[in-house]
Amino acid sequence: MPISNFPAALQPAIQQGFLAREFQSGLESQITYRAVADREIFANAVGETITKTRRGLKAPVTTPLTPSTNTNLDNGLTPSGWTIEQYTLGIDMYGDTMDLNMVTTRVGIASQFLQNAHVNGVQALQSLDRLARNKLYGAYLSGNTRVRTTLGAPAATVSVDDVRGFQYVSVNGVMVPVSGTNTLTVVFANGNSYTLTGVAVDGSNVSTAPQGVSGTLTFSGNVTVADATAGNSVIASNAASVLRPNGRLSTSAIVAGDLLTMQDLLAGVTVLRNNRVPTIGGLYNFYADNAQLKGLFKDPDFKLLYQGQYGSSEYKTGQVIELMGLRIIPTTESPQQTLGSVAVHRGIMCGQGALIEGDYEAITQNEIGADNALIEMIDGIAMVTREPLDRLQQIIAQSWYWIGGFAVPTDITANQNIIPTATASTYKRAVVIESA
Repeated sequence: MPISNFPAALQPAIQQGFLAREFQSGLESQITYRAVADREIFANAVGETITKTRRGLKAPVTTPLTPSTNTNLDNGLTPSGWTIEQYTLGIDMYGDTMDLNMVTTRVGIASQFLQNAHVNGVQALQSLDRLARNKLYGAYLSGNTRVRTTLGAPAATVSVDDVRGFQYVSVNGVMVPVSGTNTLTVVFANGNSYTLTGVAVDGSNVSTAPQGVSGTLTFSGNVTVADATAGNSVIASNAASVLRPNGRLSTSAIVAGDLLTMQDLLAGVTVLRNNRVPTIGGLYNFYADNAQLKGLFKDPDFKLLYQGQYGSSEYKTGQVIELMGLRIIPTTESPQQTLGSVAVHRGIMCGQGALIEGDYEAITQNEIGADNALIEMIDGIAMVTREPLDRLQQIIAQSWYWIGGFAVPTDITANQNIIPTATASTYKRAVVIESA
């Protein structure tokens, strides 16, 4: 599109690339969760979703072949195959816009133009970062919930705070709804196991978990009142790993003194290493808000580590960058929750492959052409600046949009037959740490 179509007051800013740089500044200012995502191109003309398939491995053979069966064409061997697992990556469009009236903002027009670009950039950043955050926490809090209402008498249906992670079970690598045929084992706080046969979502969501979905779980037999008491933990056998200080089994059990400790961080690193999760540049990323990270400075182990080191950068700056195989990244986007009088903080420890970002390949493709707008791509996001189209030729439109989506892959095939130290979690590449 010719720059001459824009007002003369704006042409120098566009020609010198100020607009692109201002938008870039906004996008790079506070990226956290999105940075952990592996970027993939979502191909054109393949529909709105793509199903990705991961192959597993075959279990090691430790039993010798029997000489007496080493006959015929098969030599006594029975063919075996490797397993697969699938996950779906879907795309949607996100965006926003603002108008700039060149007459009413005649004073400082170039500054206002660039400020709008900066504000759009920050909004785009936060929007994509929250989409990434919600996907991560949605998967890695799944299968961990608590009883919401105490049963009056033993019954098969229990009301819980969050049904995510209980709705589906893997069958031949494909996630299918839980049913009487495809069941799931669930463990309550007292250590008793029950067989889950059905899940129902509440008509009115009252969950207190971040993006949680309240509902009921139905089991093949009655659950005791002692197990189905409000606040008791309810954990699926394939639940993601959620760690809490002092062995707390549920979020509601956290008390004011349950601060983040070095042992909590070490426990998270141990889980990831036991699952053989790849690092990100040699370290795992740990995203947490500053209030949660402050607990480290009260931890006796942390104090002992830095005892006498008054000149250490950690105490000079009040922050920890690398510790125990972790790259600690503070963020202000961490989900916040208050239960009673306790503020619950949630950090998430991620390895490579914990999150996938799909960017639509033809995001700026237009069959007709866009002669009335300037479109620039910044980090996968389209920034659109449209010339005045109103009758008085006064109003510039500044917009952004992104077409894509995030997905959290499963690692079901990495079971204990393949990796003896692996957990039974469906999602293995991140660990959530909850604390006061």
